[in-house]
Amino acid sequence: MKEKGASAPFFVAAPPVAHCRWTVEFPGITRNGCNTTGRKSADRAELCDSDAEGRSYIAPLIFSEASLSRKLTAEFLGTLWLVLGGCGSAVLAAAFPQLGIGFAGVALAFGLTVVTGAYAFGPISGGHFNPAVTVGLVAGGRFPAGQAIPYIVAQVLGAIAGAAVLASIAGGKAGFDLVASGFAANGFAEHSPGGYSMVSGFITEAVLTFFFLLVILGSTSVRASPGFAGLAIGLALVLIHLISIPVTNTSVNPARSTGPALFVGGWALQQLWLFWVAPLVGAIVAGVVARFLDGSDEARAEQIAAERNARRSESVREPA
Repeated sequence: MKEKGASAPFFVAAPPVAHCRWTVEFPGITRNGCNTTGRKSADRAELCDSDAEGRSYIAPLIFSEASLSRKLTAEFLGTLWLVLGGCGSAVLAAAFPQLGIGFAGVALAFGLTVVTGAYAFGPISGGHFNPAVTVGLVAGGRFPAGQAIPYIVAQVLGAIAGAAVLASIAGGKAGFDLVASGFAANGFAEHSPGGYSMVSGFITEAVLTFFFLLVILGSTSVRASPGFAGLAIGLALVLIHLISIPVTNTSVNPARSTGPALFVGGWALQQLWLFWVAPLVGAIVAGVVARFLDGSDEARAEQIAAERNARRSESVREPA
């Protein structure tokens, strides 16, 4: 089976199995695969791996045969969830009298939306929820360029829908002024929470998106331990927010910035360009660097898989 549409795979351990029955290929990497019925599934591939004691087990692999409409729906819903959960925590709970969650709570909320969304929607679409992630994965050779534009459109529409739901909720409080509140929009200079300049904002967004993509590409590479990518990515986003909320209100996600900006209008739309350009620049550079770090030699990737398969075969032959 040829995996052409997968990206950023997330793995979850499953019950032990005796051996693998067929082969899964994705981004230049071949691994032995199997499923519980011994047949190729129309909806899911499964990947054989082994635990610390050398026992074989299967783990779900992001599967590319989902229709494009299903992938785009997953991206729409995942991005909606991210904006509703992350921006919602900032608008509704950050400054709640005496009980507000503050910057740390908002940072945690964004990380939790990514972790939960990744495991919920990742097996369908790859769980990007962010145009910068999609572009970075293309630059890193981990996602087909032909699907990038549809993914980005779905993400932006999801962000707008999430902002619309949030506006409906927030508007239910007497005296709430959406524009005056800022509505979790991203900004610089006089619209930066800490008064940071445009240059500071650009550097912050580009550099933090760069490292965010390196975490994504590194934690989902063939060399990474399976099962922890979603957690690593979510924690990285928490850290990014802890660093940059005072600077720009934290974007690293052009779709997340676009949703609230459309409702605030004015200054938020005028400054929106930075929250597209800087994250995309950081993501593209990260994709190029990740290719260098991970190595683009397909033979090397196949060698790694072959070594793992050999170790698994030896463990299967060993007496119980």
